[in-house]
Amino acid sequence: MNAGFEQALRIDAGHPALPGHFPGAPLVPGVVLLEQVALALRAWRGQRLGRVLEAKFAAPLLPEETATLRLTAADGARARFEIRRDGILLARGLVEGTT
Repeated sequence: MNAGFEQALRIDAGHPALPGHFPGAPLVPGVVLLEQVALALRAWRGQRLGRVLEAKFAAPLLPEETATLRLTAADGARARFEIRRDGILLARGLVEGTT
C-alpha cells in the first residue's frame, strides 16, 4: 500500500452548497471538504469513508481557490488528511476507510 496520496482541490463557484453557506460571501463548507477527502480515499485505496474520527477546520477555502489535499497512512484502515492552500493549513484530521 502506498504511504500517501496527493491531489489538487478546487470547488467551483456554482457548487450547490455555496449559496446557503454565507450568502453573498460564500465559503466552502467543511462537509464539502470532507466529501473531497472521501473521494480521494476511494481513488487512493479503493475504500469508502467509514468514519471521520477527527476533523479541524483552521482557515476558510473560498470558491475557485486551489488547495492541495494530502492523505497519509495511519494505523490499520485509518488515514490522516491535510488540506493546504499556499502552505496555509485549512483543515486536518483522521478518517477511517471501509471496503
